Amino acid sequence: MASAMLGGPATATPVAVTGERGQDGGLGTCSPVENPSTAGWTSYSEMKRELDRLAQASGGTVGVESIGTTHRDRDIMAARVGTGPQVIVVTGAIHGNERTGVEAQLSLLKTLAGNSPEAKRIRSEVTFVSIPMLNPDGLELNRRVNDVSWADTEAQFPQLAGATPAWYYRSGDLPGFDLNRDFHPDLDYVPQPEDMPGAQTDAGFYLNPESRAVRDLYVSLQEEFGSVAAVVDLHHMGPCNETTGGPRDGKQVTVAIDYPPLGVNDGAAYLDDYPLLDQDKSRRYALAAMDGLTDSYGAQSPLAGVVRYLHPEEREFAGQGRSAFALNGSASVLFEVRGQTQSFGQKQKGMLVKTVETGLMSIIKAMADGSVNTLDGDDFFDYPDYGWDTASGD
Repeated sequence: MASAMLGGPATATPVAVTGERGQDGGLGTCSPVENPSTAGWTSYSEMKRELDRLAQASGGTVGVESIGTTHRDRDIMAARVGTGPQVIVVTGAIHGNERTGVEAQLSLLKTLAGNSPEAKRIRSEVTFVSIPMLNPDGLELNRRVNDVSWADTEAQFPQLAGATPAWYYRSGDLPGFDLNRDFHPDLDYVPQPEDMPGAQTDAGFYLNPESRAVRDLYVSLQEEFGSVAAVVDLHHMGPCNETTGGPRDGKQVTVAIDYPPLGVNDGAAYLDDYPLLDQDKSRRYALAAMDGLTDSYGAQSPLAGVVRYLHPEEREFAGQGRSAFALNGSASVLFEVRGQTQSFGQKQKGMLVKTVETGLMSIIKAMADGSVNTLDGDDFFDYPDYGWDTASGD
């Protein structure tokens, strides 16, 4: 278990969205590349040093600890700031080549640890628990998956010897798991050979130390606070989706935001086993981020290119962390910021990191002042969606 130390909405104009490639309306030329540059992004060792620096500079306001270690013996670091009764957990870089969430969380930790009246007020109402870099092995290799073989997995779980590998395991010269499929809403689940290989619509199996570390932290926070109010997962998507019509006609989508994809009728089939599921609550928290971005930057700003992640009823990902924790009663929100395959310049990087940070802060402020509880979850659907495709990083 993790240590307990980790002590009026805007009116959005519905518009259509296309997947065409072209100019991005302020964020540079849309230019997909096979291996995006890592220059200028925070490495694993730099992240650890920055967390240590924040803890020391804050005089104890920021608490930092390792909540587990990866297969390659890297620490999975978590930081905590605030003493409020509402707890929010944010994870970044579960896909190792999706780095914006690392930068945004480090900046947000610094802001929330500050001495401003607003920071102090927020800390008294909200406890922010940050896992900036959930997949450091994948990040250091600049790839989506972590770094572990199925043979290593069988050694960890002898009962799986001879079983078919889980469907989200990727074999090859550099094998690993898509960690964002490795979660299960039964927080006591132990991997069983008869459950392998599973399928996209099934829960995952907690085969990896990264997913187990998040689960154990979540359980410890449940024990401490009674419940975890919200879980937010930070990702990248494709770089080239554009809006058509409305105030941002022909501009690039900057960030897509979503609630848990649990199949038909908003996950109704899960309610008998997981009656705490509250999809409207997740939409309210998502809406707090979307409205906050629109209010902060104005509809014309490239930083306010906010859309819904396409959410057809056939999308069902029970093995994602956001789904597993939503089934345990938490509001759960996905950020997909532009840039999965993009070569960023420093200006573009800074703008996109700021977008993520502002969206997170908007949720936290709405928790602190209680306004997240007064939003109408159906207003989430007033925002446009965009055409989800294989370039997306969900």
